[in-house]
Amino acid sequence: MLVTKPVGRDAATKKYDILSALSAFALSQDKHSQRRILRLMSLITTRYNWQRNELTMGQEDIARLWCVDLRTVKREMAQLRTIGWLVETRGAARGRVACHALDLGLIMADTQGIWTNIGPDFIERQKLPVHTTEASNVVPFNAAAKLSSDGSLWGDAQQAFQAQDNAAYSAWISRLVTSEREGGTFCLLAPSRFYKTYVETHLSDRLMRILRRLDPSIAAIRIDIER
Repeated sequence: MLVTKPVGRDAATKKYDILSALSAFALSQDKHSQRRILRLMSLITTRYNWQRNELTMGQEDIARLWCVDLRTVKREMAQLRTIGWLVETRGAARGRVACHALDLGLIMADTQGIWTNIGPDFIERQKLPVHTTEASNVVPFNAAAKLSSDGSLWGDAQQAFQAQDNAAYSAWISRLVTSEREGGTFCLLAPSRFYKTYVETHLSDRLMRILRRLDPSIAAIRIDIER
C-alpha cells in the first residue's frame, strides 16, 4: 500500500494516485463528506508541499479559497484533524500560520474500499513492496480467515488491520499477542526477534494509527519477545 512520500522517479504517478483515491472516495460519500474532501483537495493542489509534507496557509486565505467564513474553516480543519488526515505539526503564533502534514498512509487506508472503482491498474500500483530476507528467515504466507473481533482493543485493531491489508496481517500481525498495558504504552509480544524487528520497521506506524483511532490515549507501542 502506498504510504511513502510521493517523491523520486514515480512521484507524479503517486501524486495522481493519492488525488484519484480521494476523488473516488468523495464520490462514494454523502454531500457533506464530498464537500469536505473537495476542500482538502483544493488545499493539496494549491498549497501543499509534497517534498516536505507541509501545508502552510492562513485561515483567512483558506476561507477565501473555499468561499466560506472563518468559522467554517475552523470547523472543517478540526474535522480533518479528528479523522487523522491532517496532523498539526506547528501551532499558529503571532505573525506565523499553523503548519500541517498529511497522513498519506491513513488517507490511502481509509479510501481502500473504493479502489476497485478506479481500476485494477491502480490496485496493482498500491501493492506493498516485497522485503527480501535471508533464506532462514523466510516467513511462509498463509492467508488468515476473516476475523470477528472479540470486543477487546487488540481484537478490534487486528480486525481493522486485516481489513486494510490481509497479507501483512496474516504474515506478521496475527503472530503478535498482547501483554500487560503500561499507561499509554500498548505492549505486544512477538514470537522472535526477527518478527519484532520487522514489525517495528515496516508495520508499527500503520498499527499505531489504527490503535490511536480506537483509543486516542495510546501514545506508544512496545514490542517484546515472548519468553
